[in-house]
Amino acid sequence: MNGLKVLVRRMSQTKKWEPLARVGILGVPFEKGQKKYGVSVAPAALRCAGLVEQLRQIEGLDVKDFGDVDTPKSPPSARVDNMEHLEQVSACAQALSVRVAEVLRDDRVVITIGGDHSIGVGSVDGHYKVNEDMILIWVDAHADINTNETSDSGSVHGMPVALLCRELSDYWPYLPTMDWQVPRFSIKNLGYIGLRSVDSYERLAIEKYNIPTFAMEDVDTHGIKSSVQHVLQQLDPRGEKPIHVSFDIDSLDALEAPSTGTPVRGGLTLREGINMMETIYATGRLRAVDLVEINPAIGTDTDRRHTIDAGLSILKAALGAPRRGTAPKGVLDLPKPTTA
Repeated sequence: MNGLKVLVRRMSQTKKWEPLARVGILGVPFEKGQKKYGVSVAPAALRCAGLVEQLRQIEGLDVKDFGDVDTPKSPPSARVDNMEHLEQVSACAQALSVRVAEVLRDDRVVITIGGDHSIGVGSVDGHYKVNEDMILIWVDAHADINTNETSDSGSVHGMPVALLCRELSDYWPYLPTMDWQVPRFSIKNLGYIGLRSVDSYERLAIEKYNIPTFAMEDVDTHGIKSSVQHVLQQLDPRGEKPIHVSFDIDSLDALEAPSTGTPVRGGLTLREGINMMETIYATGRLRAVDLVEINPAIGTDTDRRHTIDAGLSILKAALGAPRRGTAPKGVLDLPKPTTA
């Protein structure tokens, strides 16, 4: 009897989550976390393609565009080996962290439009300042958990997860200009979906910390909905924690999103990406989404349109846009067939 009372009390104390009907958009025109020109114009390109207008067509959604985050030009300081443009990456992430926290405190889901994936340092840091119990779903072809010692490129867009997780802080040298960011997010609250290009060190880190990971071969085996639900169950079995999705457009197959800097064939279909975001939206706990690595400077006009449209579709699914359409008149009134 006492056990039943405890169970009832716990159930009554469990927070009831519902999707927020208020959204705040932040653009981050930043590209120094990688080497190719173009991702810095993605926020403007998505707005020109009707980002705000399309989101406002979702019934009941209050959408506010907070404009672009300033990406201050920081003077060179002490260098860190194999870590390019650290000063600018740090300055942008610090500014973004402040803005993300402000939008969340305005009781809005924050949509961060990059920019390259190094901005994840700022968006996740800002979210953590508001919701310390948050969980992070990293949707990407790449694990982005290298350090400057293990990276082949020295590009920080391959390092944001390692910069954020407190369990990996001892693997870094002192990082000048990064004193503002103390790694406090726990790797135990991280899950991956869509991986298919993972470096050897990254694989070791994933296995060492037993990070819930559904690479593409796992998605093929289990399906996208079951994959997402399993990751959510592993990270938050009681369904109580706010969710942050950091969505790299290269998690989609290159046929779906060709205008990106590091495409990898064999990725998610757009339908799988949409279904994943619908599944997460249905939890009622989604509080932050990053959309990064769209590069309108890569490919043909058709490539750009496909990639931007894919990004818009992902965001709309994350915010509750329905896919049912309108049923033909009278169809829903037909009697159900009987079985013999």
